Amino acid sequence: MPTCSVYHIILGHMTAMTDFFLSLRHTQAYQTIAFHIFLSTLLPTSTHWMASSFLPLLPKGLVFVAHGAGEHCCRYDDLAQMLTGNNFFVFSHDHVGHGKSEGDRMIVSDFHVFVRDCLQHIDLMKKDHPGLPMFLLGHSMGGAIAILTACERPNEFSGMVLISPLVVASPDVATPIKVFAAKVLNFVLPNLSLGTLDPNMVTRNRKEVDAYISDPLVYHGGMKVCFVIQLMNAIAKIQRSLSKLTLPILVLHGSPDKLCDIKGSFLLMDTVSSQDKTLKVYEEAYHALHKELPEVTTSVFTEIQTWILQKLSAAEEAHGS
Repeated sequence: MPTCSVYHIILGHMTAMTDFFLSLRHTQAYQTIAFHIFLSTLLPTSTHWMASSFLPLLPKGLVFVAHGAGEHCCRYDDLAQMLTGNNFFVFSHDHVGHGKSEGDRMIVSDFHVFVRDCLQHIDLMKKDHPGLPMFLLGHSMGGAIAILTACERPNEFSGMVLISPLVVASPDVATPIKVFAAKVLNFVLPNLSLGTLDPNMVTRNRKEVDAYISDPLVYHGGMKVCFVIQLMNAIAKIQRSLSKLTLPILVLHGSPDKLCDIKGSFLLMDTVSSQDKTLKVYEEAYHALHKELPEVTTSVFTEIQTWILQKLSAAEEAHGS
């Protein structure tokens, strides 16, 4: 099983996962997770053991991270390490057609495949760590995946963190004429490229832009018509489902974001039924707030850490009572 360089899979945990896979060898779930999904975990570790030994502490909570379109889960190493330092068990995977997972790049038969895979991965981790509070964290398209995952099981998660989530289509891109044209093209030229993403829109941090450009696991090709249609379908489903959400939500968004319109975060805040919901706007920051200029990224990490620890305490108190 491949892992990111800073992601350590403890032997006992890997054995449990292997046993689980073997028990499902001839089932659809096994084919879904074991064959086309690149899994990654980061466990809390102790520094009191000899070098090359990693002793998992008893985690207090679990966090599933959903990455954005065209990237991969190892781009969230820094976030995962921060959460692990607070005794969370962090896990993620590359979505189908992304990173090290199988499938044609940036193609999915149905957006729900992303959600289904997340739920299966979450169920696997819950089996190994029963009774612990579970949190979702999603960025960009991963935010859309996290939202739809939470909508599938409204009472299962203790909180959700969204960084620049995809909730509405960009008004400059999704004009009625362009939407109609995309739907027509999906029937005749589904693999037609509609253009590439400008890396300079991801962040103002030049170092991070260069890292994004040079990352071989990031997809640098054009977004295909068929994938755009699936994103549009996901957006429509999200907007129909937002009112189902009652879990605590933290949303972080940059106001000039040109990749995921901040109007989506405003719509989310106005529509969800959650009583505990927070939106923090970064006035000059771009799309990937966790990869932004140091002062922004530091603030984002602090906001996430403070918020998720508060929700963990609330979940523990509720469980204790």
